[in-house]
Amino acid sequence: MSTISRRRVLTIFAAATALPAAALAGSDLPLHTWQGRALGARATLRLAHADAPAISARVAAEIDRLEDVFSLFRPESALSRLNRQGTLETPPFELLQCLSLAGRVHDATEGRFDPTVQPLWRVHAEAAIAGRAPSAADLDRARAVMGWDGVEIAPDRITLRPGAALTLNGIAQGVIADRIADLLAAEGLDHVLIDTGEFRALGGDPRGGDWPVRLAAGGEVPLRSRALATSAPRGTTFGEGLSGESHILDPKRGAPVPARWREISVSARSAGLADALSTAACLYPTEAGIRAALGRFSGCRLESISRS
Repeated sequence: MSTISRRRVLTIFAAATALPAAALAGSDLPLHTWQGRALGARATLRLAHADAPAISARVAAEIDRLEDVFSLFRPESALSRLNRQGTLETPPFELLQCLSLAGRVHDATEGRFDPTVQPLWRVHAEAAIAGRAPSAADLDRARAVMGWDGVEIAPDRITLRPGAALTLNGIAQGVIADRIADLLAAEGLDHVLIDTGEFRALGGDPRGGDWPVRLAAGGEVPLRSRALATSAPRGTTFGEGLSGESHILDPKRGAPVPARWREISVSARSAGLADALSTAACLYPTEAGIRAALGRFSGCRLESISRS
């Protein structure tokens, strides 16, 4: 997992054309596309609706609000304050929900998904900036404060082990997509595609059929009332390009994962779950191990996997 955004390796190839009988019966409405940012990644909303600009503005406001929960780059976000203080009173519901999901994926993947790698990530990032390898002493200090057992979660307080810190960039983009989906569904919308760096579809393509999502490694995944997330170990690296090491860290080894996988795509009912599982999948040495981990969650599927 990384404190900087993973390079997104999915693109949607739906053209903005006139649509028959889309969101409003009897109307020919164009496919409206809003673009912005969510936790450093490109964010896109696609829908056909007469009030699409106003809906898009509400989505943009909700993303901004959620950045105040999950962002590591906003000093006063809930996550930043938790990392700085080691405890957070009356935490936002969204943070509690995200950490609850993270704990489930941590357990199901035998610790491969571990948001407490933030101190380790910082050591590797600082070493890469300085053009050197991380020192053994720095790595040992980071590993000493890691571990999900050092995270105490209660409705009124979250507490970390002294010196610990969390990164949620392997799950929070998906969680944001889910929250946007909940917001729009509560307004009665369907036939919407949400992309916050991970995809969440409400219904299908208003032109008919599923939303067609093309994978960078080849092929496409049809998406309807479902979420899709992709992780690429070399999508972002410590160092320059392909010569650098993967930004996804193995919490047990304390090192970047070997780049055995080029790209792994996972679908699920929840974008947060798909996001976390696609991240954890990069740490498995075999496809069989990945499938076994996904099998612990109802409805999850390995949509695509390719070797480096």
